[in-house]
Amino acid sequence: MAAIDAFDYKEPACPLCSGKDFYYPDPEAPEGHIPVANITDKLDSLLAREDYDGAKRLLKYWVDEAVALKDRRGELSVQSEIMGLARKMGDRDWGMGAVERGLQLIEKEGLDGLVSAATILLNAATTCKAFGDPERALTLYARAEAVYEKELPAQDLQLAGLYNNKATALAELGRFDEAEALYARAYAILEHNGHTEPDRAVTKINLADLYAAAGRDEAQVEALLFEALALLDDEHTVRDGYYAFVCRKAAQAFGYYGFFKVRKDLDERANRIYAGA
Repeated sequence: MAAIDAFDYKEPACPLCSGKDFYYPDPEAPEGHIPVANITDKLDSLLAREDYDGAKRLLKYWVDEAVALKDRRGELSVQSEIMGLARKMGDRDWGMGAVERGLQLIEKEGLDGLVSAATILLNAATTCKAFGDPERALTLYARAEAVYEKELPAQDLQLAGLYNNKATALAELGRFDEAEALYARAYAILEHNGHTEPDRAVTKINLADLYAAAGRDEAQVEALLFEALALLDDEHTVRDGYYAFVCRKAAQAFGYYGFFKVRKDLDERANRIYAGA
C-alpha cells in the first residue's frame, strides 16, 4: 500500500499559492522570532549600570528562547552579544561557546559576505584574542576585513574598529610593525569622523602598550598615554556610558604604568556616570 502524502489529506490554505509550504512544511523553519531590538535596548541599560550578572541572565534567557523558536538569525544576534559580555566578565567557556555557535549559524544561514555577518566575525575574532588565541583571531579578522573593505566606505568607523582590534592580535604575536601601521590606519579614520575622542584615546593607549612591548623609549610610551588622557579631558567629548567604559579601561592602563592618581580620577569619572545611569 502506498504511503499517504500530505497532499491527500490537507486542505489548501490558499488557492492561489503552490501549496508547497502548506503541504510540505520545512521542519527547520522558524516558529517565531525573538525581539532583538528590545533585547539590545535592555542589555544596553544593564551595561550602563555595570550590571553584568543581570545582562548574563537576560542573554541566557533569550538565547534559549531563540533556540526553542528555531530563530537562528535571532540566536546569532544574541550569541554575538554573549561574546562581548563574556569578554567583559572574563568568562572564557561561555564566550568561546558563543564563538563556535555563531560560526556554525553564519555557515548554516549562508551569511558569508554580508556586512552584518562580518561584524559578528570581528566580534568572534576579538573574543578569540581576548581568551588567548591570537592566531585564530587573525584568521577571523581576515574574513571580516575582506567583506568590510569590499562593502564599506573607506572612512567607515567599522573599519577603524576592525583595524584597531586586528592590531592588538598582531602586537600580541610580536608583529609590531604591522600592528603599528594598522593603528595608524584606524586613527586616521577616527580623525575623519566626529565625536570619536574615546576611540582615539583607546587607540593611543593600545599604541602605548605596543611601544612598551617592543621596548621603545619610556618617554614615548608616557607621551601616548597623556595624549589619550587629553582626548578624554576634551570638553567636546561626550560623557555617556561608552565614555565611562573607556575611562574604566584607561584607568587600568594608567595604573599599570604607575600613574595612580590618574587611575583614581578616571575610575571616579566612570563611577559617577554609572551611578547616574
